[in-house]
Amino acid sequence: MSLRVIIPTPLRKAAGDLEAVDVEPGTIREIIDSLDQRYPGFGARLCDDTGGLRRFINIYVNGEDVRFLDNLSTSVTDGAEVSIVPAIAGG
Repeated sequence: MSLRVIIPTPLRKAAGDLEAVDVEPGTIREIIDSLDQRYPGFGARLCDDTGGLRRFINIYVNGEDVRFLDNLSTSVTDGAEVSIVPAIAGG
């Protein structure tokens, strides 16, 4: 089975202009790695040089922020929806 990753508009260019991508279940880190293999450089837009989630990137699993779960070690099961949400600054 697979799960759906919703790609936000600012990151769609890096993912072949797709709105959503189906990937195999696993941890958030494994999902990011899978996306990065398919779309080289995609992972660098989500994670910093230490491998942690960038400060202005939020990832949700079925509506729950992974930072309040197990961060990048959060397990994602079949049928779940993963949303990547970049923070937007403004004034």
